[in-house]
Amino acid sequence: MYNISFTPDRPLTYHLEDDQSLARLSLVPGRGGLVTNWTIQGQPVLYFDEERFQDPSLSVRGGIPILFPICGNLPHDQFNYDGKSYRLRQHGFARDLPWEVIGQQTQESAQLDLRLSYNDATLEAFPFEFELVFSYQLQGHNLRIEQRIANLGDQRMPFSLGLHPYFFCREKLGVTLAIPADDYLDQKTGDRHDYDGQLDLTAPELDLAFTQISQPRANFVDPDRNVKIEVSFSELYQTLVFWTVAGKDYLCLEPWSAPRNALNSGEQLAWVEPYSSRSAWVNFQVSME
Repeated sequence: MYNISFTPDRPLTYHLEDDQSLARLSLVPGRGGLVTNWTIQGQPVLYFDEERFQDPSLSVRGGIPILFPICGNLPHDQFNYDGKSYRLRQHGFARDLPWEVIGQQTQESAQLDLRLSYNDATLEAFPFEFELVFSYQLQGHNLRIEQRIANLGDQRMPFSLGLHPYFFCREKLGVTLAIPADDYLDQKTGDRHDYDGQLDLTAPELDLAFTQISQPRANFVDPDRNVKIEVSFSELYQTLVFWTVAGKDYLCLEPWSAPRNALNSGEQLAWVEPYSSRSAWVNFQVSME
């Protein structure tokens, strides 16, 4: 019923499959632990820019990039801690580094476990000894990503964690959104606006942060393809970001543990005590009529 295989091409790609539901998920551990493709019955769940992916000098556009130890960007890319300044580029470094495959199983789902640990380069940008373990579990029309954030050092570690899924959406005009919030921050202008469930999805770009969400889930419905996608998450995640660009076939509904610049501002900032860990999860559920 469940299978895991890999293609040895560069980059090495793992494929998780659920034969009964005809679901298939592809991951590239060596390129940021990135989910590149997810299909159900041959239909794409995710947008993925393959041409851009082939150029390692460019940031990825598509799939599900991992955001750590920051989400969004910092003013002047600067993180200030304990009297020192460190340089962290937008969304952090986890999406750019090679992850290690540490386990897999096909009993109750197709599951692949990946790990990312600190090194000399990460310590120059983020002075903490960390370990991340992500478990990707494909079952039916469901993708669950379980996460463990470990602090291997002797000082309390701040962090932000997020996922940046690019959901495939060709016709945005009829899309309906259900985001449990009453207002949002426009991340392009810095202005806050009331939210009544209506957004102009034909705008050139929307980059909106919902920082006061009342429930741990959100969804959108794409009537063009009769697809509904629900994003749910554990209590670590306090912010939802919605991003889309006109002329591009994607909508991004991103769970973040904290808003932009949290490492400096402290807003919704998460911490891990020395020699301890925290756990979290995000779940994507696809319904097709």
